[in-house]
Amino acid sequence: MPLVGYHVSEVLSRVPATVSRDDLVSAGHLALVLAARAYDPETGVPFPRYAALRIRGALIDELRSMDWASRGARHRAREMSAASDRLTATLGRTPTREEVASALGTDVAAVDQARQDAERRVLSMDATVHPVADLVRDEAPGPEDNVLIGERLRYLRAAVETLPDRLRTVIEGLFLQDRSVAELADELGVTQSRISQLRTEGLALMKDGLNASLDPQLVPVAERPDGVAERRRRTYFAAVASRAAMTAAGHRADEARAVPTPFGADRVTPAAV
Repeated sequence: MPLVGYHVSEVLSRVPATVSRDDLVSAGHLALVLAARAYDPETGVPFPRYAALRIRGALIDELRSMDWASRGARHRAREMSAASDRLTATLGRTPTREEVASALGTDVAAVDQARQDAERRVLSMDATVHPVADLVRDEAPGPEDNVLIGERLRYLRAAVETLPDRLRTVIEGLFLQDRSVAELADELGVTQSRISQLRTEGLALMKDGLNASLDPQLVPVAERPDGVAERRRRTYFAAVASRAAMTAAGHRADEARAVPTPFGADRVTPAAV
């Protein structure tokens, strides 16, 4: 529920003061319930992140529903706009209200009403400092983004799995198993400050391991390129790249085996693909 409150407050900071907080909170709570029912922990996505997407989508839908204009009003506004555009092209100037009314076969009062209908919105897309249009943009990752994200996740997983044993225990314990520093210190027989040092060391090694394959220019130059420590780092970098490549190859093989044939067979072999 605090997650709902956070997103509601964020949305309210971008819309007119006439928007009801209670309406947004109600929509957010419903989205939270639906998210809890639909959540599948086996996906590996943390529930707060999954629920936040559902809540934000529900708030945007609620904002859209607050637009008062009926279909009839929208239809009249579109007709008036089309007639005005045609007259502008024909006359070479902006038509008068009377000319637009004549083209539509109606009176000036009807044209004025249509214009008011077009301009009046409880939520104007352009009236706020932070336009509502910014909230309804589709920012979901595209196919290329998904490929890049998948690649980085493979390397991240490989970076964790390839860490030296002690560093891997600390990184997995703190970030994947939600274990405390004190618990890890007791298990490894070291002080809590040493666990913090190992965490910093592990994260730095992982960062360089990822960059060595994905962004080599970001890997710092070693002061002693031929030293023992640097040779160990390079060995780790190579192990990360190798494990990530093996994982990618395994995924491609699984996808190839899952391709159905047009002749009714359930699977085809990678060679056939």
